[in-house]
Amino acid sequence: MVDAILKEIDLQKDYLANKTIETIYFGGGTPSLLDERELNLFFEKIHQNYSVSKDTEITLEANPDDLTFEKLQMLKTTPINRLSIGVQSFAEVDLQFMNRAHNSTEAQSCIQNAQSIGFDNLTVDLIYGSPTTSHSQWEANVQQLFDFKIPHLSCYCLTVEPGTALDHFVKKGKAQPVDEEKSAQQFETLMQMMEANGYDHYEISNFAKPKMYARHNSNYWFGKSYLGVGPSAHSFDGKSRQWNVANNAKYLKKIDQNELPFEKEILTIQQQYNEYVMTSLRTMWGCNLEKIKSWELENHFLKKAEVYIQSGKMRRENDAFILTKEGKLLADNISMDLFLATD
Repeated sequence: MVDAILKEIDLQKDYLANKTIETIYFGGGTPSLLDERELNLFFEKIHQNYSVSKDTEITLEANPDDLTFEKLQMLKTTPINRLSIGVQSFAEVDLQFMNRAHNSTEAQSCIQNAQSIGFDNLTVDLIYGSPTTSHSQWEANVQQLFDFKIPHLSCYCLTVEPGTALDHFVKKGKAQPVDEEKSAQQFETLMQMMEANGYDHYEISNFAKPKMYARHNSNYWFGKSYLGVGPSAHSFDGKSRQWNVANNAKYLKKIDQNELPFEKEILTIQQQYNEYVMTSLRTMWGCNLEKIKSWELENHFLKKAEVYIQSGKMRRENDAFILTKEGKLLADNISMDLFLATD
């Protein structure tokens, strides 16, 4: 698989032609399984094919149980300069409900070990809205990250995806369904606590100390081009998106035949507009009217947006349209209402 992904980077060398790489992100699956030699092979291949910025943000996703002290020491010898740690909760009852492999002690020790080794640029994932997460426990989870002085936090509401084990348990009455009112209350508590502790709410699910925003995520929300390699990976160049086959065996076979195993979709003007509204409205910078004018859709957008400005869910700052705290609770619904019907 490593050899195939390295080969795909060669095959994709023209995808980001004339662009300087600003961020590299190892995610999706378990990239922490890679050893030092394999990681460095990726860096060498990327540098062979692309122009890479000297201050590139290089993130690796990992779960606490994967980040042993020895693993962290190895990662520190590589160009990786940012870790994204999937803690989810510091409560055993939550972790057991979510079927996580790590426990609370491992969650805390991996953060402490990462910091002691010199990883200061950390982001941690937490989940709110779980039937097992009380309001007091949710506040304790967030406070724990303040105590660790974590500069970036990503928080997601628990969702029950169709066909999952959790979906089965809920239908069988073995697990409580997600309480939307409880989730909204915990999200409001989160916003209040983060603001009080000096974090910017720069995207619906993301909070950071000033100048510690995730550059990789921000580039996505700003609509910049990106290349994804490996099974299931997605790529975007502004006007089209493509996605690799999810099946590992099919992926390996295609790469072995010097073929790129992807499907591609050319985005219509309507789709480009809808995608921009969906991503930009989630950020603290909001939708920019000048961008919307480039598609000649300002009349449609302004008419729809005015309803939310009048109701206090959105505010206008010059040409930027930004959700208020109340609006952030309804971000997805507001975005969909602003969408343009596609053919």
